Amino acid sequence: QVQLVESGGGSVQAGGTLRLSCAATEYTGGPNCMGWFRQSPGKEREGVAAIPRVGISTWYADSVKGRFTISRDNANKTVYLLMSSLKPEDTAMYYCAATLTSWRCGDWSEYNYWGQGTQVVVSS
Repeated sequence: QVQLVESGGGSVQAGGTLRLSCAATEYTGGPNCMGWFRQSPGKEREGVAAIPRVGISTWYADSVKGRFTISRDNANKTVYLLMSSLKPEDTAMYYCAATLTSWRCGDWSEYNYWGQGTQVVVSS
């Protein structure tokens, strides 16, 4: 089992920057993959970014490429999402997610552990 604890959401004006953090606890070794998803009212949850525990690969949704950066700190089992040049359409509840058994980090359907979510609001 793994618990995911997010922090760092908030309100920001368009063009601003926020950094989200997600700590994985109650699990030794660390998840194989960690990622960020988001969901806006009336929309389906979508994968935003993902990163494996080892290696340099990362995956991003087309809508955030060039603006968001995912990174990890394995020693602290923490993953970060640096969100720059934020747009009002980035407003959503952001969820941290993890998979313990799969290495297909870019496959959004592989994630089966979820955090409680942190709200991001971008005003124009």
